Amino acid sequence: MSNDQKVTLAHLSDLHIVGKNDRRQLERLDRMLDEIVRKGYDHLVMTGDLIDTANPEDWLVVRAALEKQGLFELGRTTVLPGNHDLINLEEELRFYHALNPDDSGRKRRVMERLQRFCTIFRPLITDDGDADAGFPLVKVLRFGDVRIAFVAVSSVLPWSGSDNPLGARGYVSPGALRALVGSPVVDALAGCFVIGLCHHAYRVYGTDALVDQAFDWTMQFKNREEFLGTMKVLRAGLVMHGHFHRFQVYQADGLTFINGGSFRYGPERYGEVSIGSDSTWEHRFLTLQ
Repeated sequence: MSNDQKVTLAHLSDLHIVGKNDRRQLERLDRMLDEIVRKGYDHLVMTGDLIDTANPEDWLVVRAALEKQGLFELGRTTVLPGNHDLINLEEELRFYHALNPDDSGRKRRVMERLQRFCTIFRPLITDDGDADAGFPLVKVLRFGDVRIAFVAVSSVLPWSGSDNPLGARGYVSPGALRALVGSPVVDALAGCFVIGLCHHAYRVYGTDALVDQAFDWTMQFKNREEFLGTMKVLRAGLVMHGHFHRFQVYQADGLTFINGGSFRYGPERYGEVSIGSDSTWEHRFLTLQ
């Protein structure tokens, strides 16, 4: 930490790494992580779609990149999954899955991948050897005079031919949201600057154009209002997400949402958040030189 009065966070999203042979993108990632370390950021946040094909072996490639730069530690990095991490669209579209009216298999496949994600990235989720690693995640970190709490959810909705045909719509289970507003979590967040984390965008295009509305539906965060309400109850200072590949900042009911864009398509850009001990904060998008 550069001083005791300010915490600086780096934000990346939507890496869409395609395995160990994705050499050009992995070189870009190494350069970005090297810059984050060189500049002395206190913490790195990665808001989903770390990989592109839902192949758990590809998470090991991302993990190795973080380990190489000394970032694979609880206090250094926070990650969460996106739809490309947990849904193999090609698999779901196979006729024997796509035509099966029973949704239990689709839900099971997402949950199995989520459990594998939590196993591979366990050191970034918990340092309690006896605790389960999973989402929703509440991580409280102290940086000098500043306490930061990350409240992260998995917002991946299982594939459905009628309700989620592209596998890109989002949803947070009501049980997860109820767990977050319980007194143990609220008490743990006392005195913290709270940052909400999800993959799916609260806002996509939001225009009257029919083509935009159709795209919005395929990307929609279905229960975004319930998620927003939970963040308001927890007095979140801001929410960071990805999914919609735009680098942008916007407001919803007085709460600031920061979209981390896409590292895959903008590998020179990243977000920076600076938080003071008085809970004031600033954000900017930066470009590697």
